Amino acid sequence: MDTMADDSALLSGLESEDPRALAHFMRKMSTEMGEPLDSEMNEVIGRLEAGESPEAIESSMPELGSGDDGAGASSMGLDD
Repeated sequence: MDTMADDSALLSGLESEDPRALAHFMRKMSTEMGEPLDSEMNEVIGRLEAGESPEAIESSMPELGSGDDGAGASSMGLDD
């Protein structure tokens, strides 16, 4: 039952476009999928946790969108 309450709070934060909620979601997904975050994503998440907007992060880190796999900021939801 606690998990449902946690998920509800998480979704509420995402809907209100809270950068901290996005950071929490990204960390949670990484943990649940067993995929470690690279140093660049740790920086992004740290900045989101500090309350910085995804737009500000994206503009200061243009290399986010230059990955070989095509998974740039837009595929992470950072440009929404």
